[in-house]
Amino acid sequence: MESETDFIPVLLGSDINVYGMARAFYERYGKKVQAFASVQFAPTKYSKVVDVETFPGFNEDPGFIASMEKIAKHYQNVHKKVILIACGDGYVELVSKHKEFLQKTFVVPYVDYDLVEKLISKEAFYEMADQYDLPHPLTQIITRDDYKAGVVKIDVPYQFPVALKPSNAVEWLDIHFEGRKKAFRIKTRAEFDDIVSKIYDNGYTSDVILQDFIPGDDSNMRTLNCYVDQYHHVKLMCLGHPLLEDPTPADIGNYVAILPEYNQALYDTIQKFLEAINFTGYCNFDMKYDSRDKSFKLFEINLRQGRSSFFVTLNGYNLAQMPVEDYVTGELKDKPTVYGNKDESKQMLWLGVPTKVFKKYARDNADKQRALKLLAAKRYGTTVFYKGDRNLKRYILQRYSFYLYNGRFAQYFKENKE
Repeated sequence: MESETDFIPVLLGSDINVYGMARAFYERYGKKVQAFASVQFAPTKYSKVVDVETFPGFNEDPGFIASMEKIAKHYQNVHKKVILIACGDGYVELVSKHKEFLQKTFVVPYVDYDLVEKLISKEAFYEMADQYDLPHPLTQIITRDDYKAGVVKIDVPYQFPVALKPSNAVEWLDIHFEGRKKAFRIKTRAEFDDIVSKIYDNGYTSDVILQDFIPGDDSNMRTLNCYVDQYHHVKLMCLGHPLLEDPTPADIGNYVAILPEYNQALYDTIQKFLEAINFTGYCNFDMKYDSRDKSFKLFEINLRQGRSSFFVTLNGYNLAQMPVEDYVTGELKDKPTVYGNKDESKQMLWLGVPTKVFKKYARDNADKQRALKLLAAKRYGTTVFYKGDRNLKRYILQRYSFYLYNGRFAQYFKENKE
């Protein structure tokens, strides 16, 4: 068995997800992490827990593989296991696509490309969900051919409001138009026709997902982070109960307040699915509780940690520890599955916005009241504010980033979330 120090972590990306993973590695192993990305974002700037090196065009081929070939040469003779962790949807797809080459140098805890293609496509995921009896919203697929045939011919079989979102999240990153959102809640037929036109007229080619809108506010959402070992056994499951989402059009769906939650029945359902499809590595599920039939409806699976997944590490389940114990020390194989958040007395609230924003905008209910008690007891934390990574430049930048949420909520909350 190798020592837990006999490894080097390498992350792909530079956003808040990357900082959360870098912080987890630093907290557990005292290791500064190297990250590679196409651009550097604010969460990883001026940090002593992560260094980011950027390469133009790194977020797509051929720039990605050309740069990775150079990076691989740097690590091929280090005599330590180099764990490669992709922290964005696009990077996951690229890593799995080039897995055969990359695993000559790196530990690559990802499934093969054929399964990735099925899981990252929302419509293919819903087909798999049906196969494994996983509940999801009523769904209709809209294709570009449907649009070309005439928007007026596209049937909307659900009552308004309805949900509309791109099937291909990676392609969607390159599509831009006024009013673009990660996902749309559409209130009228005229708005539906207008949005579908903008989507396809601005170069999107993949399918669009039209869904029955599940009633309720952000506090009906749930997010589940998992780690599955190289033998396809689920080893960690940690459920979060989001209480508030970012209302900014480009960031709708990004959680900014998460309360830990325990639900063994939900854990069992998802564990059965992941082990049945022989999954490996990190994943994250987004779902919403449907009061009409008292079930959790799955929206998607992300083949990475969620961008707010530091709530897992904050609550005592260090995400960086998983691949190290899986591929370096080997001790994870004989450990039982951890089902997170059983002990409510140890739970911590995760925030991605200032406390006053949470207090003002989160829906007032029993869960918010429990969150307020955690705030009062100082049992909360963030991803980016870390005592072990303090310097004036970083503090000012992160404070400014948090401050901007005041204006974003004031401008967009009423329109997109209230």
